[in-house]
Amino acid sequence: MIGYLSGKIKFLSESDCILDVNGVGYKISIDAATRQDLKIGESAEFFIHTAVREDAINLFGFKNQSTFELFEKLLTVNGVGAKSALGIVSKISAADFSIAVSRQDLNALTKLPGVGKKSAQRILLELKDKIKPFAENSDAGEFQPSENFSSAFDEATEALSALGYTQAEISAAFKKAPKNSTTEQLVKIALKELNRFA
Repeated sequence: MIGYLSGKIKFLSESDCILDVNGVGYKISIDAATRQDLKIGESAEFFIHTAVREDAINLFGFKNQSTFELFEKLLTVNGVGAKSALGIVSKISAADFSIAVSRQDLNALTKLPGVGKKSAQRILLELKDKIKPFAENSDAGEFQPSENFSSAFDEATEALSALGYTQAEISAAFKKAPKNSTTEQLVKIALKELNRFA
């Protein structure tokens, strides 16, 4: 099984890329946060999950180890396939997901693509005892809201999502936000960060 690849980006679309590894092109499905960091012609390396089926071998690549670990844990949940798991990790960071599971926040999970109430309940049940490592291993710079901060965070996230920003973009933009920020302050901070890279 392929677990890691390093090479140069030869092709790039919204959901996948072709990585040239010593003259061999590997087509890799990627999450939203990984997609933002890639440019054609530049070097890149990925943690790889290899999905083998009767009719195909599919590669899923991640630049972030926490996201890769979350993706693989999601695959252990009954009814969650590789494409569904990729959609989930494209919309929420491993740190934010670990918070949602530790709080058994059903509402947060049902906002994710392809996750209905029953799927969310299965995820919370099956991952509740497996989620702690994500919080421990997640990147130090990843945004992690405190208990008192969650309401403002949720409201600001909803407002920014309505403007078309992804969960990964929003979480990254919140990194510099003080933990006691109001919803309005969070939105202003995030927009300033997001527009800086526009």
